[in-house]
Formats: sequence, C-alpha cells, structure tokens
Amino acid sequence: MSNVTPAAADPSATSVASNDSGPLLTPALLQRLERLELVSRKIFRGRMKGERISRRKGQSVEFADFRNYVPGDDLRLIDWNLYARLDQLFLKLFQEEEDLHFYALIDTSASMNFGTPNKLRVAKQLAAALGYVGLCRGDRVSVQALGPAGRSAPVVRSRAALWKLLKYLDGLDAAPNQDVDANVSLHDGVKDFVLRGTSTGVVVLITDLMDKAGYESALRMLIGRQMDVFVLHVLSQEELDPPLRGDRRLIDVEDGDAAEITVNQHVIDRYQETLKAFLHQARQYCAQRSVMHVLVPTDTPIETVMTKYLRSRGVVR
Repeated sequence: MSNVTPAAADPSATSVASNDSGPLLTPALLQRLERLELVSRKIFRGRMKGERISRRKGQSVEFADFRNYVPGDDLRLIDWNLYARLDQLFLKLFQEEEDLHFYALIDTSASMNFGTPNKLRVAKQLAAALGYVGLCRGDRVSVQALGPAGRSAPVVRSRAALWKLLKYLDGLDAAPNQDVDANVSLHDGVKDFVLRGTSTGVVVLITDLMDKAGYESALRMLIGRQMDVFVLHVLSQEELDPPLRGDRRLIDVEDGDAAEITVNQHVIDRYQETLKAFLHQARQYCAQRSVMHVLVPTDTPIETVMTKYLRSRGVVR
C-alpha cells in the first residue's frame, strides 16, 4: 500500500524484534537507550527531583533569567549586585529539574497474539525500551497491561529497578483465543487505568487498535485526564500484506465470529483499501486531538523504532 511501507531489515542493525524467545532488551540496545530521553509536550509537576530540565522556573543552581521583584518574593533570590548598579530590585530565576510520570499501557487482547514477530512480544519490547529510557533519567515509570493484570504492575524510578519491570513483562500473556471473559477491550482497559490513577504525565498506548467497539472512547478518557498521549500502533507484516489466497474460513480470535471467503486479488485490493482508510482515520483522529500516532510494523528492528521512528516523531530525543 502507498502510505504504509514497513522498514526493510538492516543486516547491520540489532534486530531484537526478529527473535520471539530472546531477551526483551539486549546489552547493545541498552547502551543506545541510555543516550535518549522521553519527551513531554506539556508541563507536569513531578513529585520528586529528576534529571530533566523543566520549562518551569525553580531553585536549582542553573541560572535561567531575571524578573522584577514584587512584594512577597523571597528576598534571598534578589540580585544585590544588579541592585547596586541599576537601583532596581530583580529576582534571579533558575532552571528547575523535575521527574516525569511515564506510563506505558500494553494491549494484551487476543488479537495481539498474532504475527511473526508476535505483536505482543514487540509491544513488550517497546514498553521495556521506553521504560528504561525513563529510568535512566530518574523518571517515575509504570509499565502495565490493560485490565486486571495492570493492577500488580510495579512503579519504579531507577535503572537498578529495571529487573522488576522486565520480570513483570515476562509474565504477561495475551488473552486466550475466543475467551470473551478474559479479553479486555481498549475501553475497559483504559477506564480501569484512569480510575486507579491520580497522576498525570506522559502515557504511551501500545496496541493494534483492533477492537470492534472502536478505540475512540479509550483515547478520549486519556485525553480527558490532561495526559500527554502517544499511540504506538503495532501491526504485523501478515496484517499489512496478507499472504492468504484461495478458500478460507476466517475466525475472530476475540469473539469467535467466523466468515467463509474466497481470497483473490480483488479481495486483497479491497482489504488494502480498507486498511489504508483505517490507518488514515486513526492518524486523523489522533492529530485532531494532539495525540501522536506512530505506526510500528513488527518486522522493524526495535533499535530502529527507538532511535529513528520515535525520535523523528518526537516521542524521544
């Protein structure tokens, strides 16, 4: 299709995504992630001091600017040398360091357990990589599955706690096929997260956006919490360019609905048109609400996604 071109595998790149059984993060990838930083497009007040420079003015040791003194200001911040020269009172302002509240929400519905590489596996790698970037900067990090499994997710804020994050991710599985009771919709999963949380911050929703009830209500809830929202739209190569031909019986893995079809070039062309429209609608919906949407084909190396795709889209820098 014209506007979805999965990146070709680079033999020189560290292709973590190509191995569904190896570690989520390799030592080589960890070294590259240490040089990155999560980006917040909004100003949030952190609970503790961190390593990132805030756009707010505070009381660190790094000078930022001056402003006129007004009654009630802290006299200790007055620049008396400037007063001696200009006979006016000015306050010294300093850059403030702050921590960022970062959340990675992982869709573990049955549709995520599909593709080579597996979509859920890639989602875990993305969450682990983004979480580690946050930990390296002293951010408050919570990586969690949507639904009940998210309630036991650890909240960590130092790179020494990476093992807790990885242990939690290793224990995540997709909902069993056609098990309606175990399957958590995007709406219900995000609603559970919103009701449990009280903090604001940056939230990255990692999902295939495949939900019969739609994804719009889930995004509206995150936007309503005044969070800085990013969507990593994970799709497999089999979904982007289906290899199917001939008579097929397609079964919805989430609710068991079945359809008998004959797959020929005409059907494939219609599918590509529908997929193109679906992706365009998702991008437009997100763009109109200041939500960053990034398509992530699962055959793209995680290192490439982190250092090129997400960097160019402003998720990290």
